[in-house]
Amino acid sequence: MNPAINTMKSSEELMKLEDNYGAHNYHPLPVVLERGKGVYVWDVEGKKYYDFLSAYSAVNQGHCHPHIIKALKRQAEELTLTSRAFYNAKLGPYEKFIAEYFHYDKVLPVNTGVEAVETALKLCRKWAYKKKAVERYKAKIVFASGNFHGRTLAVISASLDPDSTQGFGPYMPGIEVIPYNDLEALEMALKDENAAGFIVEPIQGEAGVVVPDDNYLKSAKELCKKYNCLFIADEVQTGIARTGSLLATCGDCDCGSRCENKHEVKADILILGKALSGGVFPVSAVLADDEIMLCIQPGEHGSTFGGNPLACAVATAALEVVERERLSEKARKLGNLFRERMQQLVDKSDLVNLVRGKGLLNAIVINDSEDSKTAWNICLALRDNGLLAKPTHGNIIRFAPPLVMTEDQLMDCCDIIEKTILVFSK
Repeated sequence: MNPAINTMKSSEELMKLEDNYGAHNYHPLPVVLERGKGVYVWDVEGKKYYDFLSAYSAVNQGHCHPHIIKALKRQAEELTLTSRAFYNAKLGPYEKFIAEYFHYDKVLPVNTGVEAVETALKLCRKWAYKKKAVERYKAKIVFASGNFHGRTLAVISASLDPDSTQGFGPYMPGIEVIPYNDLEALEMALKDENAAGFIVEPIQGEAGVVVPDDNYLKSAKELCKKYNCLFIADEVQTGIARTGSLLATCGDCDCGSRCENKHEVKADILILGKALSGGVFPVSAVLADDEIMLCIQPGEHGSTFGGNPLACAVATAALEVVERERLSEKARKLGNLFRERMQQLVDKSDLVNLVRGKGLLNAIVINDSEDSKTAWNICLALRDNGLLAKPTHGNIIRFAPPLVMTEDQLMDCCDIIEKTILVFSK
């Protein structure tokens, strides 16, 4: 018997345990995963699947990448946490490494993606009062509709999704929501003398992999500069090579690893997370230059676990993998092949009416209503056929495999997706 198979509990029993003892704030696909390696995961019965979600792009480097795991184990045996009450031997070198990697003066290390977003919002407000001379407590931050920045009270105050907001008010003031990919609306919002900044996902992942017009990000940054507001890029999901360049804001640069071309659109505040640790440990970061970052002083913001030695070691190793294995280049090449195959599927099936994405962050739109179960049922069938994906917004299926996938593996996955959807099309 395979020693890796859980002989104590079946999938059904384990799902029941979660249902009985865990909060009901998630609706997972019914599969219980026990181990992973590269592009594959296995359930407790030993069935192997292609992972086509990558923990919402946290596992860009593949599951349990040996270089990252080695760094985790080595550091775990030396020192895991000091808090920021003391210096630690890993933080300074890591801060230098990541700041130079992304071309910023400073980094503020935190743990989760939404924590990084909250940090960026605080930093933006602080800058507005200290540098732009916005009247005290009048600072306004502009968000794009369709956004998903997490689920804390601050960021759901900018959400238009009733599932995120209903029953959690009152909401935080000082927020304006404008249409995504609408430069005219953005300019109107930034004209307000109290406008402090604009926060945006370069590609909206949770909204269904919505890609803006080619000039949108560059023009948005120019408008922010024109009206002396900060351009804040939430690249928690799009960053770290996912979209075919190191950052989605890099544009279509040809660097396959560290972005030597710097940025096509350099955010004033850059938010990173998820794949910053390769899915091994919660690591996120906020990067900015001194003019902005040094607006926050001791005692004004912090995190017990932020910048812990374990996180520093893991994140350094995770970024080394991105560079050494040229994952940006792989994502760009494989993403083009994937969209070509999915576009062929549009021609074969009247069930799929749209393919969109960039790099290996892609989605298909099912020709059905958002409250339909069709996309969910397709994902159940994909699971049965050995591939794991999950719907978003009812009728959209997001596809985001680990970037270490080979071309042969990708074509195998495309065959599975095509075969599964064509069955539903009959």
